[in-house]
Amino acid sequence: MTPDRLGLLWGITVFAGAGARLLAALSGLQAVVLLLLSGLLIGRSGLGLVEPLDLGLGLETTVGLLVSLVLFDGGLNLRLPGDTIKATVLRISLARLVLSFGAAMLAAHWLAGLGWSLSAVYSAIVLSTGPTVVTPIVQQIRLASPLGDVLEAEGLVLEPIGAVLALLLLEQLLGDLYGWKGLAIGLLSRLGGGVLIGLAVGWLLSEVLRRLPPEHSVGLRLQITLGVLFLMFSICEWLLPESGLPASVAAGVVVGRRPSTQAAQLDELIRELASLAITMLFPLLAADVSWAELSPLGWGGISCVLVLMVLVRPVAVGVSTMGLPLNWRQRLFMGWLAPRGIVTAAVASLFAIRLEQAGVLGAGRLQGLVFLTILMTVGLQGLSAQPLAKALGLTQEDGDSSVQTAPEAGEVLLDSGQQ
Repeated sequence: MTPDRLGLLWGITVFAGAGARLLAALSGLQAVVLLLLSGLLIGRSGLGLVEPLDLGLGLETTVGLLVSLVLFDGGLNLRLPGDTIKATVLRISLARLVLSFGAAMLAAHWLAGLGWSLSAVYSAIVLSTGPTVVTPIVQQIRLASPLGDVLEAEGLVLEPIGAVLALLLLEQLLGDLYGWKGLAIGLLSRLGGGVLIGLAVGWLLSEVLRRLPPEHSVGLRLQITLGVLFLMFSICEWLLPESGLPASVAAGVVVGRRPSTQAAQLDELIRELASLAITMLFPLLAADVSWAELSPLGWGGISCVLVLMVLVRPVAVGVSTMGLPLNWRQRLFMGWLAPRGIVTAAVASLFAIRLEQAGVLGAGRLQGLVFLTILMTVGLQGLSAQPLAKALGLTQEDGDSSVQTAPEAGEVLLDSGQQ
C-alpha cells in the first residue's frame, strides 16, 4: 500500500469518526452507534473508501496499542467503594463467566447457525460489556452511584478474561492448543502473568511520576505514561499473547491509587486520548464488515442477540445478586444494560482475519454476528437507558449524588459507602 493511500485511509477514518461525534453531540444520540454506522458507510458495506486489511500487520499492532490505552484509562478511573459493591462486581462477573458463556454458545449454534467451535469463540468475545460504551451512557443519563461504578467495573474485569479465553479457543480451533487442561493453564498463565506484570509496571510508573518535581508539566507525565504503557503492552504480547489487556487494566488501577502521582491531572488528558482512540477504532473496525456477512444471519442472528439481551443477561444478574442489598429497580436496570464495546469489535476483527487466512469456514459469519451484537445492544440499550433509569428513579438530580428512590417494604438500597 502506498504512503499516499495509507494517509488517505486514516484521513477518511478519522474524519468519519469526528463527523459521527459531532452528529452525536448535536442530536443527543449515542456516539458509539453513529461511529459504527460511519464505519459501515465508508467501508465494505457502503462506499468502499476504507479497507482495513490494507494496513496489513500494522492493523493488529495499531488496534492493540489503542485498546491498551482505553483499558488503562478504565483502570485509572476504576472506583469500588464499599465491600458490597466489590462483592456485587465479583459475583456478577463469575455468574456471567459461567452462565452467559454457556448460554451464548448454545444460542449462537442453534439460532445463528455457527459451528460449535465458532460458537464458543463468539461466546467468549461477547462475554464482557464495554466500559468504553457503558461510561458515556452512565455519564449522559446521570446514573446515580453506585450502579455506574458496578457496571463499569464489570466490563473492566470481564473484558481481559473474555479476550484471553477467546484467543485460547481460537488456538484450539486452529489446532495450536489441545485439551481443556491446556486451555485452563493458558487462561491462568496469561491472565495471571498479565496482571502481575501490570501491577509491577504500574508501581514503577507511579514511583517515577511521584518523584518528578512539581514544576514538570503534566505533558511530560503523559508522555512518560504512554511510553511505559505501550512498551509494557508490547512486551506482554510478545511473551504471552493477549496478556497485555489485563496488564493495562492492572497498571491503570495501581497508578490511579498511588498517592502523589497527580493521577487526577493525567486523567483528563488520557481520557481525551482514549476517546480519540475510540473515534479512530470504531469506524476502522466497522469498515471491515460487509452486508454479505450480516444479511445471511437473518432472523436467526437477531434472535440470538435478543436471547442474550432479554433472557441470558437478566438471569445472570438475578442469580448473582441474590442475597445482596439491591432492590428490584436496580436489578432490573443492571439486567438490561449490557452494551458491547471497542474490545469486542477489535477482537472479532482480528480473529476473523486469522480464521480467513487459515481457511476456516464461517469466519465472516462470526464477525457479522459480533457486530450485529454490538449494533443491537448499543442501539437498543443505549437509546432506552435514559428513559428506563428515569422511570425507575435511578438518576441523580443536579448536585445530588444519591439514589433518588426510597426503599420499599423489604427493600434495602445498595449504598456506596455504608455497607
